[in-house]
Amino acid sequence: MSGAAPLRLVLASANPDKVAEIAAVLAGALDVELIPRPGNVPDVAEDGATLLDNARLKARALVAATGLPAVADDTGLEVDSLGGAPGVYSARYAGEGVTYADNVHKLLIELAARPAGGGERTARFRTVALAAFPDGTDVWAEGAAEGVIAHQPAGDAGFGYDPVFVPRESDGRTFAEMTPDEKHAISHRGRAFRSLAAALAERQR
Repeated sequence: MSGAAPLRLVLASANPDKVAEIAAVLAGALDVELIPRPGNVPDVAEDGATLLDNARLKARALVAATGLPAVADDTGLEVDSLGGAPGVYSARYAGEGVTYADNVHKLLIELAARPAGGGERTARFRTVALAAFPDGTDVWAEGAAEGVIAHQPAGDAGFGYDPVFVPRESDGRTFAEMTPDEKHAISHRGRAFRSLAAALAERQR
């Protein structure tokens, strides 16, 4: 509604790469004030069975810690020939405390060991974005990007599996070879947070 104060949301993530993407997408779609996660709030154990579970766990933990609405997301890379793996374990595919490069290396090794065949490198990124409120309610949305896994990394932008993910809607470049705006326009996270922004705007009416 006109003249209303911006919606204040505490960011559940302290990952600077993820925070930058969330801020870029939400700020372009919603009148919102994003508050960094307080430094005294510990990491939340992401032990949910689904992306939605993990997003809700993270957002609810920040609501409990701050008394303010909070926004979180969880993202998984699903590779068809690996039975949907790494999925909910994408951030720790190669183990706890690993680097992005460690996870990418394990993924490429796993795919190289698969028998050659049609479609063995098809995959998708899936993101669930969720805003939780102190009254116990939440609003969430999902976004996905279909594509294939490249045989080797390419590009220096982005993060996570971006250097090996070639989205179907691109011109053959990986996410890591795109500008932020190009990526946001077709990415799983961009789609999820634009849908979440629309749902939050409707809630504020």
